[in-house]
Amino acid sequence: MHDELTALAERLAAAGERPGAPCPDPVNAAMIRNWTQALGDPGDWSRCAPPAMIQVWSMQGLAAADAAGSVADGPLRLLNEHGYTGVVATNCEQTYDRYVRVGERLRSSMRFGGVAGPKKTAMGEGYFVTWYQSWYDAAGERVAEMLFRVLKFKPRARRAAPSAGGRYPLRPAIGPDTRFFWDGVDAGELRVQRCADCGTLRHPPGPMCPACHSVKRDFVVASGRGTVHSYVVHHHPPVPGRTPPYVVAVVELAEGVRIVGNVNGCDPADVTVGMPVRLVFERMDDELTLPQWVPADLPDPDPDPAPEPRADALAVPLTPTFVIATALATRDFTPVHHDTALARAQGSKDIFLNILTTMGLVQRCALAAAPGAALRSIAVRLGVPAYAGDTLTLTADRTGPDTLAVRGAVSLGDHVTATVHLTASGGPTDEEDAR
Repeated sequence: MHDELTALAERLAAAGERPGAPCPDPVNAAMIRNWTQALGDPGDWSRCAPPAMIQVWSMQGLAAADAAGSVADGPLRLLNEHGYTGVVATNCEQTYDRYVRVGERLRSSMRFGGVAGPKKTAMGEGYFVTWYQSWYDAAGERVAEMLFRVLKFKPRARRAAPSAGGRYPLRPAIGPDTRFFWDGVDAGELRVQRCADCGTLRHPPGPMCPACHSVKRDFVVASGRGTVHSYVVHHHPPVPGRTPPYVVAVVELAEGVRIVGNVNGCDPADVTVGMPVRLVFERMDDELTLPQWVPADLPDPDPDPAPEPRADALAVPLTPTFVIATALATRDFTPVHHDTALARAQGSKDIFLNILTTMGLVQRCALAAAPGAALRSIAVRLGVPAYAGDTLTLTADRTGPDTLAVRGAVSLGDHVTATVHLTASGGPTDEEDAR
């Protein structure tokens, strides 16, 4: 496959730029208004379009199935056929020759960049696939260019048997009914199965609702609070990976179902029926984390004081409405940005921001930090996903006379790091409007 992929990539790169059809819509005030309102952009964009909006003009939206494919379709399809089914965007770099004016009709073209790999990454073995897109005005002059790069990877086999010498030799049995629970543990959540028809919660998970016998199911995320319903103090026989005595308890969750786990963080003699407890996650080894319990009033060990928020930080609450509205405003109809059930079915925790929204928020942060300036280019590198329910906090710092470093963080870590280059002016002039 590697040789076939390399040969295909070389042919596509040698073919150069592929001419494109005119963009579906001219640059227009209605789409600009939808975009700025969805992203909360306060700028005056009455005469020209926000530069980070450039890709929106060539997005096909719901008509994508009838549109011409991308220059990268062949390599992406070949990688899919050979098990590289995972995909994640890693880089996007946009360069703006000038801002585009309301009323202009643009044309878009593409050229293939290349394939690099195989590479060992944290997500698995994969290939980086790069392509370029350019936009031209009616006179054939380029107005913007974009580099886009994705990683196509083979998803790692989940929860393989522990390697020899692993610290914790016992492993959970994972099947179709319980995988969602352990995916939740990996994401730092305690997930409880729920009947999708009558709403009854149940644990342990199972294939059928005991109340209405429906086989449709989803889950809720538990609060992580509960009380000890019953418990035993285990002394004997020895259990690999555990040092007796320790408490094994049945914890009744605030949501009403019960779950088995260890009560840590206190002397076993101090555990009582009815004792309030809270959820913690214990890392057993490099491959396994378990949900466990500690007394509810036990402080976190050596808590680090939260840093003071910067006065100039841009904090964006990622409500489900914001995530969905911004995806639609950028004409991105990929289900993982709109449909929670489909996002989870593809292994995601929830719906999450699309890259076009991230680009727009980087622009918003940069222009707020440099009033009166215009954008020459934005280069972003994506990190962790920005899920609905989180908050994205963006900050901008000067790294040169015309350069900003923008960082956007969520609770999981850095979502985006970006380099923004500024210029004195990028909008239309009165003289240009007159012509």
